[in-house]
Amino acid sequence: MPPDAPDAIIRFDSVSKYFGEFQVLKSIDFKAASGERIVVCGPSGSGKSTLIRCINGLESYQSGVITVDGVQIGQSVAALRKVRDQVGMVFQQFNLFPHLTVLENLMLGPTRARRLDPAQARAIAMKYLERVRIPEQAGKYPRQLSGGQQQRVAIARSLCMEPRIMLFDEPTSALDPEMINEVLDVMVELAGTGMTMIVVTHEMGFARKVADRMVFMDHGEIVETAPPEEFFTAPKSARCKDFLQKILNH
Repeated sequence: MPPDAPDAIIRFDSVSKYFGEFQVLKSIDFKAASGERIVVCGPSGSGKSTLIRCINGLESYQSGVITVDGVQIGQSVAALRKVRDQVGMVFQQFNLFPHLTVLENLMLGPTRARRLDPAQARAIAMKYLERVRIPEQAGKYPRQLSGGQQQRVAIARSLCMEPRIMLFDEPTSALDPEMINEVLDVMVELAGTGMTMIVVTHEMGFARKVADRMVFMDHGEIVETAPPEEFFTAPKSARCKDFLQKILNH
């Protein structure tokens, strides 16, 4: 989005992040508009996952300012809690509680964090299991599901908190190839609802279909940002061209 756009729901201003001596994010300037769908790509170790983990405070940062829906990350515990109420996140690993059923996993957040009564939480959980197309799995335990089904449960669990923003950190990278599309199909459908989405992924077919904007990172910097058509057909930087050549011809 343009630098002066007023409706940025996520905003990074000169954000730097270090792991010890190593600078993993280098003075990042980045904005996402409400309802925008952004795919972040780049080689391993480029800072992609760190970037999105900073959005909901899973990683701290050393300089600059991050604001999410007008709230500054790192200001206070109360501010962070407010942001996390608005931001759902889906990881590479599913992180489901193995001793709880699918339905119980989904009801946990609404009953504990949102203080809903069990009947309300159950209704919300079933609504989002329908959304990810596996309502019939409600009574099963995670170990009884395929990897693709478990990731869809993880997506539904985040949606049960009814966030305004969804972050996805390489959500298909731990899946067998035949299970990837079932998760991507759910994400494509979710993108059609108008939710703000930031997705770190190497699934370029998904990116072409869903993204409003591509962001390419390398060595802790945002090297290039462009609409998908321009990004894939006319990349400007040599680093981006090299990355696309490798990943598209893989």
